[in-house]
Amino acid sequence: MRELRINKKFNNVLLLLVCFQVIITSAQEQTATDFTMVAENVTTGILIDKADAKVVGIATALLADDIEKISGKKPVVSFKKNNQNNTIIAGTIGNSKWIDAMIANGKISVAEIKNGWERFQIQIVENPMAGIDKALVVVGSDRRGTAYGVLELSRKIGVSPWEWWADVTPAKKDAISITLNKIVSKSPSVKYRGVFLNDEDWGLQRWAALNYEPETGDIGPKTYAKVFELLLRLRANTIWPAMHSSTKPFYSYPKNKFVADDYAVVIGTSHAEPMLSNINTEWKHDEMGEYRYDTNSETIKSLFTKRVKETAKLEGIYTTGMRGEHDSPMIVGEDDTDAQVNLLERVITDQRAILKKETKKDPTTIPQAFVPYKEVLNYYQSGLKLPEDITLVWTDDNYGYIRQLSNPKEQERSGGAGVYYHTSYWGRPHDYLWLNSTNPVLMWEEMSKAYEFKSRDIWILNCGDIKPHEYNIELFLDMAWNMDDFKQSTTVKDHTQKWATREFGNETASKITDVLFENNRLAYIRRPEFMAWSQVEPVTKEGETTLTQYHYGDEVTQRLENYQSLVDDTEKLYEQIPDYRKDAFYQLIYYPIIGASKLNQKWLYSFKNKFSAKQGRQSANTFGALSANAFKRIEKETAYYNTQLKNGKWNYIMTMAPRFLPVFSQPSTSSIINNEVASIGLALEGYQMELNNTIINSYADVLPVFNSYTNSSYFIDVFAKGKGTVHWEARPKVDWIKLSESKGSFDEKNLEKRIWVSIDWSKVPKGENKKEAPLGHDFQLIPPSFKVNSAIDFISNGKTMSVGVSAYNPKFKTLENYKGFVEDKGYVSINAENFSRKLDGKETNWQIFDGLGYTNKVITAFPRTAKPLVTINEILNESPVLEYDFYTFNFGEVDVNLQVVPTHAAHNGIGVRCAVAIDDATPVLIDFETIGRSDEWKQSVLNNAAVHSAKQIVNKAGEHTLKIWMVDPGVMIDQVLIDLGGWKKSYAFPKETMIK
Repeated sequence: MRELRINKKFNNVLLLLVCFQVIITSAQEQTATDFTMVAENVTTGILIDKADAKVVGIATALLADDIEKISGKKPVVSFKKNNQNNTIIAGTIGNSKWIDAMIANGKISVAEIKNGWERFQIQIVENPMAGIDKALVVVGSDRRGTAYGVLELSRKIGVSPWEWWADVTPAKKDAISITLNKIVSKSPSVKYRGVFLNDEDWGLQRWAALNYEPETGDIGPKTYAKVFELLLRLRANTIWPAMHSSTKPFYSYPKNKFVADDYAVVIGTSHAEPMLSNINTEWKHDEMGEYRYDTNSETIKSLFTKRVKETAKLEGIYTTGMRGEHDSPMIVGEDDTDAQVNLLERVITDQRAILKKETKKDPTTIPQAFVPYKEVLNYYQSGLKLPEDITLVWTDDNYGYIRQLSNPKEQERSGGAGVYYHTSYWGRPHDYLWLNSTNPVLMWEEMSKAYEFKSRDIWILNCGDIKPHEYNIELFLDMAWNMDDFKQSTTVKDHTQKWATREFGNETASKITDVLFENNRLAYIRRPEFMAWSQVEPVTKEGETTLTQYHYGDEVTQRLENYQSLVDDTEKLYEQIPDYRKDAFYQLIYYPIIGASKLNQKWLYSFKNKFSAKQGRQSANTFGALSANAFKRIEKETAYYNTQLKNGKWNYIMTMAPRFLPVFSQPSTSSIINNEVASIGLALEGYQMELNNTIINSYADVLPVFNSYTNSSYFIDVFAKGKGTVHWEARPKVDWIKLSESKGSFDEKNLEKRIWVSIDWSKVPKGENKKEAPLGHDFQLIPPSFKVNSAIDFISNGKTMSVGVSAYNPKFKTLENYKGFVEDKGYVSINAENFSRKLDGKETNWQIFDGLGYTNKVITAFPRTAKPLVTINEILNESPVLEYDFYTFNFGEVDVNLQVVPTHAAHNGIGVRCAVAIDDATPVLIDFETIGRSDEWKQSVLNNAAVHSAKQIVNKAGEHTLKIWMVDPGVMIDQVLIDLGGWKKSYAFPKETMIK
């Protein structure tokens, strides 16, 4: 299936490139304003100054290579003028004699970018200097600005930043010409932008050591050069190097730091690596003693001093403060917070003294970061005094939810603030190291919030092994480059579609975007790596699930069907991708989606296997086989990734079982051996065990009540027991019961059938004509005049089993034209975005975010910087309010359950609260904030949902209104469930009970 045939004529090249505002034409189509890079007898030259920064030479060499990959003709990069008609001239203000001469002669003006941070301008200049008729001039305000400007040309001629790292092969073309108006870039939205290579043990380090850089046997200068090239192409400027003990420290290879400087990449280090030191492997206990500042500070300071001396003349960001070894808290003699705070303040004071002494600079001018990660956040909140010029780098909780941001006072600090964010994590309550399962809309929401709260100085993404995090890396860095392009949640989907168009062409971009967003939606509900429900969730045994298989349409089967549809769509798309991009599609789309789908199917089929086995279904064996097949498919695809892509280019990069956790293993399954004569069994929605009913006309086993106002439908599983062939028939006793199938047979290959039961409401007798619903709390006890009872007989081998059917079909005048939600089976379920009305507050209003939450939409109050409301009077008079009209057939005390995205308070003084009330009751506060790494927090991040409830009174059956007020801005509401006593156990809330 994956044998590739290289096609020299690519029909979708023009569409692919036009979306990035580039025109590639033949020589005959050019206009006077075009700039020709390559034509039949023309190849432009590239002119730079030898005295300019090395990164300028690197970038122009990359551009020349890119032009050659498209056209087969390679421009010559020269330090001398060659008097060509068309020349690309690139250089940095003050470092390039060519650029400075054009400025002096008035050929170009650089007033807009001069003295700016990483800015560039690109323009076509006629007769820029003697011997050159036309030049495409790239000017940078500094060395990185020039490099970004040069590589902007690569983007514009159709070269993806992932050309090497994901094999996005450029399309071939005989001629290259671009048309552009003058481009002047802004300074980046975030000053320092980059990635943290972390958890590299299972991919990047093995690949480098065994495949790409065997001469080093590690992630060394050759590997880092390719990483730095990627960062340049993505307009990033910072890296936290790999730091696990499987990898030698970055500075142990002397060339690493010089390669970084050549590529103009700034080196920083993580929260556990103070002063650019890798404690994991640089600290030698047998030589240096215990890593404790309270008892061994001089030795520790010696390590810090050595590193500062080594890096003083290079660009770096020094992490201040200190944690313990291997991502642990630092050891302190006195186990109290005050002692820990005092010791940490002493550490920072000593570190700044070392910086001053060894660099001969004022420490306030040296980039420094303080990362309040895990326990260090507690120290900071407990009063730790941090110098104003040190950048506060806030962190998420390791699962994508930022723990804290700068309050208004902190936003005025001269050092500013930043964010350290995860899309890969090793730790409790569960790792996610294999696939990129962080929802990009969630990442946008959290990072745009950080930007709103002035965290704009350092953004670092923990992207694990780089692969398969390609898309989220680019999204993260594109936001850091220009946050103005990402003001709404919908811009994420727009970005994805543009990305897909660039990588795979216009014809498939929309479909690719759809499968990516469906994959994101399913992973948000439950990350693939969390599907085993193992290790930390005491409510289940390992290998069991809280997804229900017998309530609300069967959550396990629904998820299986969703993932199978996703697999089918992805495989169809693969066949539509041009051969020259199939390897890229495999890496960026196919493997991540197939991997996530098959890991889900592996566990979901194992859950069905065990559930079916308890009911004696022969199909349990089939489900066990399907689980095993899913495991084998993951093995097969991973082997293909490692050994077949690009003739083994990526061998060792992909591991299907990082850390070898239970979730990655092949689940155990149960087998059914039944030698009895074939017969059928029945299992009903709402019942955990099979129906055991052999008495004709017995209604003891009944389906949930059918409700005419929600047009309910429920399933009955008919399944084979024993060996041989067996026939079955289903006969409704009345004509208003509809079945998806009414007869069939089972054999060795066909072992069960799910029958969907629905109602033809036009044939059901109406209930009494009343204004109000009947009284009574138990929905099943509605008076007979409102329920009509009948049954379905299942006949097989001369035996009959009956399933009771109850249809609730009253005729209430108040519901004739009712627009809202209605009680069904003792609850009312609402998707939060489907409000009846919304009213703006004094300073805030409600906004819907697309692509997030269980319903794929959440609603939240904006702006996030609005003041929280404290008193009931403020809530009633100033808060925006959501109103949901609903109708109940029962009354009494109810639980109003709210499910929200489990975010944290933006800063001290703000909470994670909203208020609810039914009808005219006084608003009741609901608080979603969690403390530290509590059990509640663990469940919230594993589920990507926080659920809290408030008691309310439904004082009568009939019409009501639920009201939800903002108390703290930014709380993202996903779903609402008003439970009148009927909600059964389920992972997610039941589907909406909107009146139909």
